[in-house]
This record gives sequence, structure tokens and C-alpha cells, in this order.
Amino acid sequence: MIKLGVNSVLFGKFDYATAAKRIAQAGYDGIELSALKGMGDHLNLDAWKAQKDDLKKITADNGLEFLSMEVAMLDEGRLMLAYEAAAEIGVPIVNIGSGGKSNVQEDLDASIEKMQAMAEKAGEFGVVLACKAHVGSAIFNTETTLYAMDKIKSKHFGIDMDPSHIFRAGEAPEEALASVLPRMKHIHIRDCKSATEGLAVNPVPGRPPMGASPGTPPMQACGRGDINLMGYCKAMVDAKYDGPVCLEVIGASMMTSPYNEVESSIIAAESYGYLNACLKSLGAR
Repeated sequence: MIKLGVNSVLFGKFDYATAAKRIAQAGYDGIELSALKGMGDHLNLDAWKAQKDDLKKITADNGLEFLSMEVAMLDEGRLMLAYEAAAEIGVPIVNIGSGGKSNVQEDLDASIEKMQAMAEKAGEFGVVLACKAHVGSAIFNTETTLYAMDKIKSKHFGIDMDPSHIFRAGEAPEEALASVLPRMKHIHIRDCKSATEGLAVNPVPGRPPMGASPGTPPMQACGRGDINLMGYCKAMVDAKYDGPVCLEVIGASMMTSPYNEVESSIIAAESYGYLNACLKSLGAR
């Protein structure tokens, strides 16, 4: 059964107990711990030892499990703390982006070299390092993802496939998934619109302008946008993917954002209903 989770950054304005309670109430199986500094770091990597018992108890009390952790940064100091925390808390996957800039070969090669080294270090702690294509970064589309897959040989490295970034790179995620599946360990998921306010012309019909925002947090709820998420779910099931699928909605976590606990809960619940229905219809839940 494919397990559904939520990156706790959606509830970054609130404490971890609140995040876990609302995620469980929405029906999810587990949590992706947010260790995103300044964006709702429910896991403070500089103080994780003081947090670990509370995090484990709160998660268990809500009937959830740890599916993954997001660190985002390809920074050795932060990743070594993340690996140590993951091994102790029981988190199997640590997710990052590649860093660097798109279409700069030197950045791409430098990121790949660093990820190869950091993946081997992840293996020492019994965890997997997973990287996703991210708009604006050195790895930003399927082509650069496949290039990284070819260069990074470590068995402790995997791909975190996020359809919203592939969509915004001008591709069809439901078609791109099969090519990265051999190394795919995790899925970040959310929706987005094909048009962005103020940008009238899209370079690819039916796709957002390159680098466009995925939209406001409510419009990132699964089923509200223009990504073929049903087709994407079918592609993952047809390919026999059985890793975590975690909702990652950005923009609601900053203390200055207008979104409250109820609104974040609605995004989580709406997305669960959509994804669970899609996967149930495909026999994957």
C-alpha cells in the first residue's frame, strides 16, 4: 500500500503537536518532518536531541509514522545532523534539493559530486538521501535528474519526484515519472495552475511560465490545479512504486502569512481526499 503523508511545513506556524493532530485527523498515514530553517522547523537540527522523545511520542500518540524528513539544503554540516537525528528518531529518508543554478554545467557537476559523497555518509546512518528537481536549481527537470542518476552510483541515493516542479519545467509529470522510477524513493506532491497572474504568455501550452510560482497555498491543494495528478497516480501504480507520497505545500508557514490552522487543515484534508480516492480507484490503498 502506498502511504500518504504531509510535510509538517504546512503547519509551520504551529507547534508539532498541532501539526500531528491535524494531519492524523485528515486521514494520513504519516509525517514528513520539516527541518526547513525559518520555515517551520519542527525538527530543529541544532537541538534535535532535546526534541527526539517528544517528537516520537506525539507521532505515535496520533497513530502516525515518520515517512521522511526535509532539510532542503545540500550542506554537509546540516546533513550530518539530519542523518544522526534520522537514525535516532526513525526517519528513513532525508530530502534535499541540489542547489546551484539551472543550465550551469559547473553547478550541476559540483552538486552531483557533493551528493555522491553525502549519500555515502547517509548510508553510514542507515538512511537514504533523496534529491528532487527544483525550479531554478542545477537539477530542475527530467534531463538533469537522469544525468544525476547516471553519475551518482551510491545505493544510498534516490530521487524525490515532485510533479509540480516537473510541470513548471514544461513537462508532463505523468509521462516523466517512468524514466526516473528505477531510483525513485520518495514523492513530494501538490498541484498548481498552468497560468500565473500577471504572466499572460506561457512558453509551453498548458504549462506555467518557467519559474512561475505554484500559486497560493489553497491552490496547491491536490485537485485544484492543472497537473494531471490522476494520470500521475496511475503512472506510479502501474510502475509498482510503493514509497511515501507526501503533500508539500509551501507558503502557509511564515509567521506573516494570513493562513490559520483551519485553512491549513482544509488544504491537508482536501488533498487527502483527492489522493486517497485516486489511489483507491487504482487498487493502491
